[in-house]
Amino acid sequence: MRGVRLGIGDAWWSALGAVGLTNDRWRALPRWHRRLLVGGMWGGIGLVLTALFGEWAISAVVVLAIVLALSVPDYRGTHGKAVLPLAVFGLAVSYPFYLPHMFEMPIFGPFPIMNTMVVMAIFAMMAIGLNIVVGYAGLLDLGYVAFYAIGAYTAAWFASPHFGGINADGTPKRSFNFGGIDVPAGIGGFHISIWLLLIAAACITALAGVIIGLPTLRLRGDYLAIVTLGFGEILPQIARNGDNLFNTGFNLTAGPPGINPLDPPGFGHTLERATGGILPANFLTESNSLDLYWWTAIGLILITIFCSIRLRDSRLGRAWIAIREDETAAAAMGVPLMRTKTWSYAGGAFFGGIAGAYFASFKSGVFPDDFFFNISVFILCMVILGGMGNIWGVILAAAFLTYLDKEGLANMGGWINDNFDTSIDLPLYAPGIYGGIIVLIMLVRPQGLIPEARRKLELEQGVHDEPLYDITAEGEHIPGTTH
Repeated sequence: MRGVRLGIGDAWWSALGAVGLTNDRWRALPRWHRRLLVGGMWGGIGLVLTALFGEWAISAVVVLAIVLALSVPDYRGTHGKAVLPLAVFGLAVSYPFYLPHMFEMPIFGPFPIMNTMVVMAIFAMMAIGLNIVVGYAGLLDLGYVAFYAIGAYTAAWFASPHFGGINADGTPKRSFNFGGIDVPAGIGGFHISIWLLLIAAACITALAGVIIGLPTLRLRGDYLAIVTLGFGEILPQIARNGDNLFNTGFNLTAGPPGINPLDPPGFGHTLERATGGILPANFLTESNSLDLYWWTAIGLILITIFCSIRLRDSRLGRAWIAIREDETAAAAMGVPLMRTKTWSYAGGAFFGGIAGAYFASFKSGVFPDDFFFNISVFILCMVILGGMGNIWGVILAAAFLTYLDKEGLANMGGWINDNFDTSIDLPLYAPGIYGGIIVLIMLVRPQGLIPEARRKLELEQGVHDEPLYDITAEGEHIPGTTH
């Protein structure tokens, strides 16, 4: 967030300099003059927006609110630091209300629909989880999709009829219901509340992260990446062929058809009546079903951000950063490498499991094709593009890349075809486009869109040893010495 404020602050002072108002001149103006200038500028922007989008006045108000939230002239106080996060949070929560009134963006077309917004939030959670492994601890993980899959299948196993089975007389073999929403009678299987399953999926996935991490985290660099890539390929294959696991006849994953349908999320009819309908009994039966999924995803992201920040600033987080900076020096200073690395793997897997379980509930099904290797690379691109180690940059990059994948490229392809008389199918070139974005960002801004302060200094100034003594030119006499 500090990087956002500094970047927009630079743009602010550049704009003032363009009209002859330097920093010193601006500070020398009386306060009411400054307020008049700022108010006049924003008023002018508001008038232009209203003129452009007058029939959708609410869109002008929203865009103006975004611009105001991102302007930083006087956000240096203690309370000012909270203005930008609160403004973004308010815009996110109210998004379903002003979306129908929003204008179309040039080239990109309409603003993202609610279905896309929910997926953006889920991928942002996964990107924050991977940021713990890659951004904090500096461990290259190419198999993160494995944790995503474990979380999704955990939700599927315990919120569906999958393990029910049918007796010869047509009755279910196994049936257990603890908080399942609107489960039909006699359907069988396990039906546990999705809110409990989110916690269970997170814990099971974290345990899987420890189990996978113990034999692999002794490796470094390319070797670690290759081994994690192997695990990332093994679990999707198990998902595809798990309908007859090891030829034992045990159906673990239902194979290519996947497991569906899953129980819908909700709070049950008792809580709905007790709260006067504030907490809906069943998300799927509500008219604003997608809005409920979106607001729940925002809540999960807030929890993920809070935990990630607390971990980063903790003793464990400082140990992760020490390992990222110099593993040998960290070990020499007493940091237990294996235990610390394993905690980073478990922490990243924890949030990947939550995201996978919630995504399974949102889709009401789990399918092996959702867990291929490209997903791991896609999430890693989000971390690199946003700025490794910076939570806000990772969220921004995750939202942008997910939007491109779900709607943006298709809209851009339509715009290109309409304006240049072509028939290009832009989504077919998605991997090349994402790769081009990463190459471009590595060349132009290797620290990412919103870099972490420490990594930015590393890339701009470098990390080098300073000599203990002044080094003089060859042949130059040093006083007090003899040749």
